[in-house]
Amino acid sequence: MGTAFFDAKDRGETEPAPDGDTVSSITGPDDAKGGLRRAAMLQALAAAVWIPQAGLLAVSVGRIADGGGLREVLWPALGILALGLARSCLDAAGGRLAFHIARAELSRRRQAAVAAVSLSSPIDRGRPASGKAASVIGEQAELIVPYLARFQPARLKASLVPLVILAFILPVSWIAALVLLFAAPLIPIFMALIGWRAQAASEKQLVATGGLNGFLLDRLRGLATIRALDAVDATALRLRAEAESLRRRTMAVLKIAFLSSAVLELFAALGVALIAVYVGFSLLGEIRFGTWAGRLDLTEGLFILLLAPAFFEPLRELSAVWHDRAAGEAALKALDALAAGGLPIRGSAEATLPAGLGAAAIRLENLAFRYGADEPLVLDGFNLDIAAGEHLALLGASGSGKSTLLSLLSGLAPCAGGRIVIDGAELADETAASLRGAMAWIGQKPHIFAGTIAGNISLGRPGIARSDITNALAAAQLGKVADAYGSRPLGEGGIGLSGGETLRLAIARAACNPHLRIILADEPTAHLDAATAAEVTESLLSLARGRTLIVATHDPRLAARMHRSMRIDADFIVREAAE
Repeated sequence: MGTAFFDAKDRGETEPAPDGDTVSSITGPDDAKGGLRRAAMLQALAAAVWIPQAGLLAVSVGRIADGGGLREVLWPALGILALGLARSCLDAAGGRLAFHIARAELSRRRQAAVAAVSLSSPIDRGRPASGKAASVIGEQAELIVPYLARFQPARLKASLVPLVILAFILPVSWIAALVLLFAAPLIPIFMALIGWRAQAASEKQLVATGGLNGFLLDRLRGLATIRALDAVDATALRLRAEAESLRRRTMAVLKIAFLSSAVLELFAALGVALIAVYVGFSLLGEIRFGTWAGRLDLTEGLFILLLAPAFFEPLRELSAVWHDRAAGEAALKALDALAAGGLPIRGSAEATLPAGLGAAAIRLENLAFRYGADEPLVLDGFNLDIAAGEHLALLGASGSGKSTLLSLLSGLAPCAGGRIVIDGAELADETAASLRGAMAWIGQKPHIFAGTIAGNISLGRPGIARSDITNALAAAQLGKVADAYGSRPLGEGGIGLSGGETLRLAIARAACNPHLRIILADEPTAHLDAATAAEVTESLLSLARGRTLIVATHDPRLAARMHRSMRIDADFIVREAAE
């Protein structure tokens, strides 16, 4: 419950994309690989069933050519029918199993990516843009399904079925087996060469897609600013250029996909044509070599002719899904990059009830922080004691580390060294969720959801009564605004509210927390006129009575209302610790 008091945008949380995937018992990549292997074996077995079918069909035609009647071909015909039914069932079962496993694996990877993004610290410099993350999780991730459900089984079939067919052709005609043996390796060699280019093109196309989605989301958010600056034409030109770049990359991927299919069709057609020429001239008596004994008869020749296209069929199927491999591997790489995460928040995002009542004392001991493992320390050896109920203003230039300190205090970023102690409890992964439950974060631009004012205050938290919302509106001086709106919804992002009203709405959210002990405010009066800033200040101080308040601000009037002010200079702190 406590983490709900942190603004969703400040926290870096995202809503999981609705996913209708059916999650089976697949729990990891090893289970998925084993399941896909079983599905591929079923489909390979279905393809191999054509071998006895071809044999029965060749025998039936041979008997008819020798003057046989209906009785002599009845049992082979029934055998062909039974094998055809078995083949259809095996192929359908394998395809269905592969699809369900692919969907389950997609769901597992999506959940891992969403969890990593939702636990990503808001001060993580490598955190992906919302539009790009949404594009990868919601759109590009779907490319994994055809890759797993179609390409993986097709690859196993292409590895096994041609060898089995070759083993049946070799005892009949060594020269036919030799033709197929030489024609088959050319296909995967050329497909591998094309595949390297296809994967690179697919990765560039997916990057362009994510970039265009991020560009659109950013421009939609700033549409009012674009109009105010008369930059509509410039934005349209940029959008056209981005769309043209995406079009070129998409066409490059499609061109490579068609090229791979053309290469395979060429070599498959040449292989089948050579087999047909050999069989034809052998039956005419023009060629008398290539078999182990004598020349081919009609039954043997027809058997080889029926198996020759089936020999290339798995390779043709592999070519048809070769583009799925390039796109699927690129999508997997993008999802894995999201799932790898960056700078995580401490503990779990799940809300837990905080312990303790009243204002909380805070102590920072030798605190150190860096944004990345290879980056220099921003804070090193920082010490600070904040008494219970104290109101502290953190002053300093932009980039000095004020907001970073607030993020460290709330557990929204891990410390590189030192420790934070709140009322005797150290802020760690085990205690972060509980301690955060007693905090409220009020940022410069709180996120307002599309919905009523009451809904934006309660945020769906259990146990909040209508009277609690009324008291919170009164504490934040939003009663008149709430009465004016009534049950009418606000627009997404707070359309319809002024900047001061938006900040007072965030204060009302915090006022609904019965366990609130610590308030963290990051530039709450920035970008506000003097009168509105004064109103927000009064609402904030009213909320902070009997609670610990830490404010990062450039506003000297707000700082003057605090019990104590402290100037933050991260460079000085690092330099002082080094000395």
